[in-house]
Amino acid sequence: MPLEQESFEALLKRASEAAALIAKKAEEGCFFNIISHYDADGLAAAGIIGKALFRIEANFRIRIRHWVDEKLIEEILNEKPDLTILTDLGSGYLDLITQKISNNPIVILDHHQIVKGKEQTNLMHVNPHLFGIDGSKDVSGSGVAYLVAKALDKTNVDLAALAVVGALGDLQDKYEQRKLGSVNEAIVEDAVKNGYLKVETDLIFFGRETRPLHKALASTTNPFIPGISGNEDQSVAFLTNLEPSIKLKENEKWRALRDLTEEEKRRLYNALAEYLVSRGLHYKALSLRGHVYTLVKEENWTPLRDGREFAVLLNATGRLDKPSLGVALCMGDRGAAFEESLKILEEYRRNLGQYLSWAYENPERIEERANIYIIHGKTEINDRVIGAIASILSTNLPNPEKPIIAYAFIPEENVAKISARTIDEVVLKGVNLGEIMQAVSEKFEGRGGGHDIAAGAQIPTENLEEFLELTDELVGKHLGKHDVGS
Repeated sequence: MPLEQESFEALLKRASEAAALIAKKAEEGCFFNIISHYDADGLAAAGIIGKALFRIEANFRIRIRHWVDEKLIEEILNEKPDLTILTDLGSGYLDLITQKISNNPIVILDHHQIVKGKEQTNLMHVNPHLFGIDGSKDVSGSGVAYLVAKALDKTNVDLAALAVVGALGDLQDKYEQRKLGSVNEAIVEDAVKNGYLKVETDLIFFGRETRPLHKALASTTNPFIPGISGNEDQSVAFLTNLEPSIKLKENEKWRALRDLTEEEKRRLYNALAEYLVSRGLHYKALSLRGHVYTLVKEENWTPLRDGREFAVLLNATGRLDKPSLGVALCMGDRGAAFEESLKILEEYRRNLGQYLSWAYENPERIEERANIYIIHGKTEINDRVIGAIASILSTNLPNPEKPIIAYAFIPEENVAKISARTIDEVVLKGVNLGEIMQAVSEKFEGRGGGHDIAAGAQIPTENLEEFLELTDELVGKHLGKHDVGS
């Protein structure tokens, strides 16, 4: 859907109002308390606002959190910061925020579905949903942060590429050929026009800039290629068995996807498409090629050069409890933080592979119910990674039209962390996972929300089974029937 100019201008106006408030507070010498989400989009958003504040010599602190809860609210109330800025979270907790905080000034820069709260004069809220723009695919949290940073000072246009990374990390490349559209497209144009980004269509492999071809193919999980993803030996065999085969080395040096000729890329694409179709996965073949976003100011052969790979690197730091590394990268550190983050990335990739293998090894770990699949992560899957696992599996189970509800326990808090994912076709049929997660979690003393296509919740562990039963029932009601497979 094309971007409505009126809606876009209304969003820009609200972003400018937030920027004016931030500028006023900075001139007064105020201290800024930035709180952001721990995924790639949240870290990029925190980095964008942090960099913008640094440039105007404001005093600030950045903290990364899973969600907004009573504990975080208490911290804000006790510290009484001059201004709290929530990035990539907050809109789903407006009821809690407006109920508990009435005096401390707060700016929310978010893109998640909005849970209504009381009107408050201390709250400045910037969210695309307020203006009829879809926050699940048209602009991410880092994109909203970028619009505010650009309104604060035009020199912050160099942060546009980072907002693109955040949008890719949030899987917003949902337009034709995996393209970023709507508000995201306007941000892409800023980055391209100012020489920070190059956009082209190509095969989309993880590590297209950095990894030997066979490793890049084996590392690709979106789309997940059964028998090849996660298996380097099979990847090598697939490439060498092509007629004619694709050379893995040139002059004793490993070749990356970027080194292939257009003819080699064409043959590789056709072979992979045929392989997927032969396994009944024709819809995945369309995901093999798409728009590639290259950060041209970054060094060749580093994961920072490819937008999607940069996003995975940020996700790795956040989900493996090293978010400060991700924020440092977003704010320009290319020294110690970068070197350490590369180690974290390798660990993250290993973990994903192990968790996916764990899920597939035992049928009891993936349960199919009337309208949903359930991934029983329990204590076997790190709660910070459960969302990434759900995203990968959402298009890799027998019936992709059944949403995935994955959970992992956080024993020390007696909480089950829920991640819900589905595909666009299911959303078009009426399913809104954000609304479902919010409605069901509230019945069991929890909290939930997110987007129509991707959402989450936190509930007391003892209420898990009832939560799953009601979620299954509500998904069926949203679809207007009791069994997706019937």
